[in-house]
Amino acid sequence: MALFPAFADAAEPRKPPTGSSEGSRKELDWLSNPSFSTEDALLLHQRTTVVADLVPEKSPLTRTTSRSELSGENDTDESLKQSSKKRKKKKKKHHHYKKKKKTKGDSSSSESDLDTKHIQDKATGSGRNREKEAAANLDKKASNLTSERIVWLDDIQTSTAETFRIDKKPDPANWAYKSLYRGDIARYKRRGESCLGIDAKKQCIMWDSSASKKKQLQRRPERYFTKTNMKMLNTDGIPVCNKNSPSETTAFIPVFQMETDETSDTTEVNPLGIYDSSTTVWLQGKGCKNADHEPVNTQQTIQEPGTNVDSILMSKVEEHNKKVRENPRDINAWMEFVSFQDELMRGPSPYASKGEHEVRRKSLKLILEKKLAILERAIESNPSNVDLKLARLKLCTEFWEPPALLKEWQKLIFLHPNNPELWKKYLLFCQSQFTTFTVSKINSLYGKCLTTLAAVQDGSMVSHPLLPGTEEAMLAIFIQQCHFLRQAGHSEKAVSLFQALIDFTFFKPDSVKDLPTRGQVEFFEPFWDSGEPRIGEKGARGWKAWMHQQEKGGWVTLQSDDDDDEEEIDEDEEIKDKTLPKWRIWLDIEYSREARQWLPWRPDKTKKETEEDCEDPERQVLFDDLGPSLIRLSNPNLQHQLLYSFLQFLGVPCTSKLFPSNLYIAMDENNIFDSVLSDEKPLTSVGFPLSGFNSIGHMDTMLRGRHHIGHYKEGEEFIQNVFHSLFLLFPGKEKTNLSISWLQYEISKVLQCLQAKKKKKLKAQGKKSKKLAKNLLKAPDNRNHLSLWKLYAYLEWLLGNLSDARKVFDTALSTTGTGGLKSPQLCSLTLLYAQLEVELLESTEGAVMSRAVHILTKLAESGPYVPYSGQVLSVNVLKARKTYENALQDYLSKIPISDQAQVSDADQLVSLVGCYALFQYLTVGIDAAVSVYAQTLEKLGAPGPQKCENAGENVGVQNFPTVLEAVTLLHTNLLRFHMKISVYPLNPLREALTEALKQYPSNQSLWRSYIHIQRKSHSASKARRFFDGVTRSTNSLEPWLFAIQAEQMRKKLIENVQRADVGEIHSTIPETGLANRIIALFEHAVQSENGAHCPLLWRMYLNFLASLGKKEQSKGLFYKALQNCPWAKVLYMDAIEYFPDHLQETLDLMTEKELRVRVPMEELDLLLEV
Repeated sequence: MALFPAFADAAEPRKPPTGSSEGSRKELDWLSNPSFSTEDALLLHQRTTVVADLVPEKSPLTRTTSRSELSGENDTDESLKQSSKKRKKKKKKHHHYKKKKKTKGDSSSSESDLDTKHIQDKATGSGRNREKEAAANLDKKASNLTSERIVWLDDIQTSTAETFRIDKKPDPANWAYKSLYRGDIARYKRRGESCLGIDAKKQCIMWDSSASKKKQLQRRPERYFTKTNMKMLNTDGIPVCNKNSPSETTAFIPVFQMETDETSDTTEVNPLGIYDSSTTVWLQGKGCKNADHEPVNTQQTIQEPGTNVDSILMSKVEEHNKKVRENPRDINAWMEFVSFQDELMRGPSPYASKGEHEVRRKSLKLILEKKLAILERAIESNPSNVDLKLARLKLCTEFWEPPALLKEWQKLIFLHPNNPELWKKYLLFCQSQFTTFTVSKINSLYGKCLTTLAAVQDGSMVSHPLLPGTEEAMLAIFIQQCHFLRQAGHSEKAVSLFQALIDFTFFKPDSVKDLPTRGQVEFFEPFWDSGEPRIGEKGARGWKAWMHQQEKGGWVTLQSDDDDDEEEIDEDEEIKDKTLPKWRIWLDIEYSREARQWLPWRPDKTKKETEEDCEDPERQVLFDDLGPSLIRLSNPNLQHQLLYSFLQFLGVPCTSKLFPSNLYIAMDENNIFDSVLSDEKPLTSVGFPLSGFNSIGHMDTMLRGRHHIGHYKEGEEFIQNVFHSLFLLFPGKEKTNLSISWLQYEISKVLQCLQAKKKKKLKAQGKKSKKLAKNLLKAPDNRNHLSLWKLYAYLEWLLGNLSDARKVFDTALSTTGTGGLKSPQLCSLTLLYAQLEVELLESTEGAVMSRAVHILTKLAESGPYVPYSGQVLSVNVLKARKTYENALQDYLSKIPISDQAQVSDADQLVSLVGCYALFQYLTVGIDAAVSVYAQTLEKLGAPGPQKCENAGENVGVQNFPTVLEAVTLLHTNLLRFHMKISVYPLNPLREALTEALKQYPSNQSLWRSYIHIQRKSHSASKARRFFDGVTRSTNSLEPWLFAIQAEQMRKKLIENVQRADVGEIHSTIPETGLANRIIALFEHAVQSENGAHCPLLWRMYLNFLASLGKKEQSKGLFYKALQNCPWAKVLYMDAIEYFPDHLQETLDLMTEKELRVRVPMEELDLLLEV
């Protein structure tokens, strides 16, 4: 058959047409094709129609499939047929899915599709027989038929002549896409960045790989807190050094460079850069010089980090095990081994396999169990050691329930009843267990503790010896009990305890002194129940006088003429405004009764009162509540400590401090941040030694603060009677010290009036205080005592009577004689006088001729004092400077004052340094004054305060600050004053404060100065770093409290700036997240050992959360605070103010825990109905 049927006659060679020339026949010879087969043409035509129907309509840019992709039956290879059949099935499925979609839209198109399918089936069935017949003829043409489809050579088993073809048909998709279809391109991986056949010196190829860029962009850099990086950070650093070189550390690590002549050879041998150095050398035909050693070294360096860290940890474990095995009695070794477990758990386990390194869970429980196992081994070796048992109990709090823990504590106390430190921890544990806490239970526990220790002290408990420091610890526990009762609201019991112990100690009859403590208590009980006036009450004579009179036949009771009845406050007057909310009225009445009724109630025999006449039975104190707590104090220092602790308890400022054990448990008042007149008068700012503690009669919420200054009339009379009783008890120097304390109390009330800006109250208080000061100075023992004259002059100065104050100062200086620099009291008085005069100066210009220079010059001359006449001679200034310098050198060259053998020597040195520095400041300048302080601090050195603090703790009385502490305070105060009146950089003051606070982290005055200067700083990062460093290095709670206060001040400042109503504000302090930072500080502080049981810290935290408006969180925090401090009544009162809806619930909780509720809800309802 012809290729073109229309020209079949022309193309047929057998039947040439007649009349046609031979030339024309040759022209049409190309139309005949002897190899053409009609069956093949029909078969191809049918398959073409099938392909046209099967391929769905697509956009012209889509790549079309060639015919041969659907005609796998023509291929002779079986594998090719199977693959084409699979594709055919997929295409049919796709075709049916399309057909269903069409059927929904158009019925006519679906009918035509069905007809087409019917024709296709027929054509396919008839074509398969013909295909088998023509298979042999198509073997040679297989490559042509399948050329439009990608066929790999491995798929064609027959040897073909043509394995490629040129496709001249254009692909329209190449106009739309930038490259060929990725499926048509063979995949490959490039190794290295070079290319074969190029000269590496002259030519270079830049490979642009978009895929690698995308992968790099998608992969985020890992942060420091990811698992792998944390593991890397926790491992120790390894010094980099050569194994063959000596172990000495070099200044730098040398970098070895390859020689230039070897680079060309290396490039030729290693064109792709894929061989290591040893292979390259081998390919060059050179021998490796250190072939045996180099691979070992490289392997060692690769394995060095992991093996080194593991070996270090394993060696430490072995070392600790060796220590405790060889010396099981070494308690410190056991404790170090326990603390080492934290370090061991931070890194990967040296005993785990490679897989376990990653999967290992660093569980807290695992650490605790390991520590517990070590401590149990230690206790087996040291069964009598208390520290190990305490550490074990501390760990067991994480595992055990409170009842089980309490049993373990009781076992421990039973085994060691003579250990006072163990008793302190046991009392704190029981006091802070909310579930089992009641006031009566804890109070009886204090009594049991003191009774047991008293029996050990007497020697009646033969089984356990008396440990050193027991008497001091007993007094500390007694004071802690009094503060516990005060905080729980039972102030009457606390006052009665102090009254009883003072009578029991200072007014003891001689006939009972040789008896044991319990025997003395039995004799004391009749006196207590007799109704005889006690210390602080009118007509108190003491136990000794009462017993002596009883032996003679008793007292003759005289009728009192003094009918000056105390004005009783009517309940109706307690409610000033009934329109206020109920919770507000309750708080007002509760506070009023706390302030007025803190003294124990006793029946007045002159009014024929009996015990039944008492309206509130809780105000009566029975002997059973205080008898077990009476102890015997034989040390005179401890006896004085008892007195001053009682005065501090009443609100009288004294120079002695509380014992460290009960310092933070009793801290509940936020006045530690109040710097009285600190901004106006930096040189003479007063910092009371016991700020942070509520005195008796002052218990109010955090927001309201103190309502009144001092005490009400009954309380003031009580304090006055206490002083009169003590004056009779102590003659001489101790009496003068008590007079100083009384005058300081009056001055503190004047300062509070000045701070509160109450002019009327100030005037009235001033009259009372001046009257008292004059009466004290009239006493024969006090007339020549300069300390009282100094306080009286200071009182006049505070009241604004400068001329009177100067007269008092001049009179005191004139009457002392020629003591000069050798008199500590004269130096102290002169220093205060000069400081007050300097504070009046507005600048340092002309300060050389001021009154202060005259005062300091006359002190150095050691002659009679002459009042200031208006000028100072230069010769006198030069003489005074030389005298000061020699005197200071003499003191510093003496035996170090750090042992504090003489209190007067310490005071003398502080006053001398202060006077000399102030003199240099006025006559030369601030740099000269700073050099004086620097010279003193350098000479005294750092070990001084530590020795002093330890000595003070052992003795039990700390009635003076350390020398270095006092000198540093003078130094910083002078710098603050100079910055106030002139321009001076802040850095010297900041450095002085930071250095001092590192040594004295519990000094509140220094902290107040520090946060005062930091609040003006724009950047808080330095202060935050410093606070963080101090809190890590000390157990004191003051750094935490002042760090929180500094952040709160900063937050308040920012809020004031942002809320200021002055138009558009551009905040200069763009600080965010301060609230979260403060909350984090609180959380860390309450987790510390001292902070967990500090009521003040919990009150501040609760107040801050409530100020943010987070009511639910505040409520949760309140209950969390009760878990740690269930005895603090102020926490419950704060909660009533923050959550007034839960008033009844809070009062029920207080009643359940036996806290003192002075206004029951039933009484309040009755008062409101009246």
